[in-house]
Amino acid sequence: MSLSKNLVAFALLVFAVLSRFLPHLPNFTPVLAISIFAGVYLSNRWLAIALPLGIMLISDLVIGLHDMIPVIYGLFVVYAIIGMKIKDRLGLGSLAIAGLAGSVSFFVITNFFVWLTSGMYTLNAQGLVECYIAAIPFFKYSLLGDFTYVSVLFGSYYLLEKNGFVASTQAA
Repeated sequence: MSLSKNLVAFALLVFAVLSRFLPHLPNFTPVLAISIFAGVYLSNRWLAIALPLGIMLISDLVIGLHDMIPVIYGLFVVYAIIGMKIKDRLGLGSLAIAGLAGSVSFFVITNFFVWLTSGMYTLNAQGLVECYIAAIPFFKYSLLGDFTYVSVLFGSYYLLEKNGFVASTQAA
């Protein structure tokens, strides 16, 4: 029995969303992977963009709102758009590049704004370097989480598609 691509994609995303609320290492979250995955597999572009934003809003309402919301949410919109752009040439290489670029850009951009707005660091080159150095332990968990969730989401979907559980056609 072949299931709808959107149904299978949605089920895998629900799994990833639920994992956001389980105990985890700092920054070991599925949201970057969900953003890219939604961009690739959800046929409705607005839903692909809204899904990671909804995940973040719901979790931020539970965990706590913060000043970095515009920056972080904006990055997840970008990652969903990247998913839409790699949809037609999806492969290990494009996924690896998208995941790594996502992890690195998230680290660089969010920590720049932490340095700029938090008041925790002096607003000079030394303060910027201190900010990035302090964030390195979180970066390794981001990389590990992004690699894990990209692998699980896309790998599971691929295996389901290859074994006939999902209609084998162009991405939905």
